[in-house]
Amino acid sequence: MITYEFLQQYWWFLIALLGGLLVFLLFVQGGNAQIFSLGRSEAEQKLIINSTGRKWEFTFTTLVTFGGAFFASFPLFYSTSFGGAYWVWVLILLTFVLQAVSYEFQHRSDNPVTVKWFRRFLVANGLLAPFLIGAAVSTFFTGSDFTVSKDAMGTITPIISEWGNSWHGLEALADFRNWIFGFMVLFLSQTLGILYMLNNIDDAEFSAKLRIRLRSTALCFVVFFLGTAFFILTAEGFACGNGGVITLEKYKYLHNFLQMPAVAALFLIGVVLVLAGIAEGIFCEKCWRKAIWPAGIGTVLTVIALFLTAGYNGTAYYPSSTDLQSSLTIANSSSSLFTLKTMATVSLIIPFVLAYIVIAWRAIDRKSITREELEENEEKY
Repeated sequence: MITYEFLQQYWWFLIALLGGLLVFLLFVQGGNAQIFSLGRSEAEQKLIINSTGRKWEFTFTTLVTFGGAFFASFPLFYSTSFGGAYWVWVLILLTFVLQAVSYEFQHRSDNPVTVKWFRRFLVANGLLAPFLIGAAVSTFFTGSDFTVSKDAMGTITPIISEWGNSWHGLEALADFRNWIFGFMVLFLSQTLGILYMLNNIDDAEFSAKLRIRLRSTALCFVVFFLGTAFFILTAEGFACGNGGVITLEKYKYLHNFLQMPAVAALFLIGVVLVLAGIAEGIFCEKCWRKAIWPAGIGTVLTVIALFLTAGYNGTAYYPSSTDLQSSLTIANSSSSLFTLKTMATVSLIIPFVLAYIVIAWRAIDRKSITREELEENEEKY
């Protein structure tokens, strides 16, 4: 018999999977962030934009699906974070809207000034979205300023969660640990963006430039990743004990890895694959075009492991720095048994959706992008 606890953990795993896919697909933003720094000529800028332009819908759709899945399975988190830390989410969504508008309209303008502004919007999305998403996820480990009135649940009281300050999420930037996490995701997205462009752009001169840039970008990512790993493994965590009482526990996330060896193995395998992909992109003359795949798969596995250690093993995945007992766990913030069970049935179509994405991806990338193709093809960004 499927239990309520199993469904809660099942849906947290799906959230982790969607989060992993989203971070991987941020290679679109990572590529766009480097439009002007890598693209020294008009032709090179068009190569970047048309490379990432083939996949930007996947990223946007995954972001919306991630938010929708959170709303359906853990509505108390959705109402607390999206309703309280709304400035962060508004900024993220705004940059994605600017991205969509820029892709759609830049090729329709003959005015070079207008085109340049659209490209600046793409760069803004490429820089802000990964950083803000990383900083927002970092609060799963560092905590946020909110309180939850659990006595109001099931009543007609309109307010259940309250944010503790007028910054509504932006106060997270006062914690240097969130900056480290944000920069880690930012440089990871740029690293993945370079690896993806190496995969689908057929241009020897530009590929050489990409591989040179990969060295410095990957180094920045590794430095911030080590900083993130250090603060997570040495941090006090928010443990949920008997009766749902939340307490601070030293080295909680390290304990989670040690007590959940499968999650620790997933994390280590993911890290090794990301580093292997980076090494292939820099050093392997025969395989650098395929380096995106080990790095991409490793990214998904690593993010899944981080989500699982933040929510499994009696851990509050959205801790309150104001009131420990207001912290959210997968047990006290999920939807009803009926809702989770119904959605679990719907989730069985996910493998078919993933299969469709794989087929569509292969069809789109069947032919590499070249300068000649961009000159001849009218359907371009």
